[in-house]
This record gives sequence, C-alpha cells and structure tokens, in this order.
Amino acid sequence: MKTPKLLPWYARKAGVSLERAEALWRKAVREATLETGWVGNAEYWGSAMDHFTRLLKQERATLCAPRVVPYVRAQNRMWRLPLLAMEDLFAAAHARWNHRHAGSTHRAA
Repeated sequence: MKTPKLLPWYARKAGVSLERAEALWRKAVREATLETGWVGNAEYWGSAMDHFTRLLKQERATLCAPRVVPYVRAQNRMWRLPLLAMEDLFAAAHARWNHRHAGSTHRAA
C-alpha cells in the first residue's frame, strides 16, 4: 500500500514511530473506504487524511512523552539574555564615548 510522502514528517511531528504511523495510515485508509465507498478519488484521499490526522492526534494524546521543546527554547532565551544585555550596555557606552569625544581631536606625539 502506498503511503503519503509526508508520512515520516507527520510521524516525527506527532512523536510516533514510522511503523506506528504506517499502521495508523492503513487504518485511516480502511475507514475512508468504508466512509466513502470509493477508492482513489479526491473525496477518498481527503477522508483518509482527515482520519489519519485524527488518529495521530489520538495517538499523541496517549503518549507519556513530555513536551520538552518549549522548555528548551525558553531556557535558550534565558541563557542569551545576559549576553544581549551586555551587548546593549557596550553599545550605549560606545555611543556615549563617541558623543563625548567627537569634537576633540587629540594627536599622539
């Protein structure tokens, strides 16, 4: 049975294995066949994708894997915050230095 080319992407996004995603796809195809009574037309494929995304959402809800990515992104922003503050401080000090010493031209002997 042919699977969608984006099946690995859907599986990775939902956090399920590729084998499990293929099993869910086969189940979605069976449900779409029962629902539409046809195979291969646009209504059939649309129904199959709808069933597949619904099954993936149900599978994702049953997984006990924590959602780590938002926490890692927040932690990355927290680590970068002091660096950004120091960069702003140095930029302000540089601008102040240039403003104070812009008119004076001292020559080194």
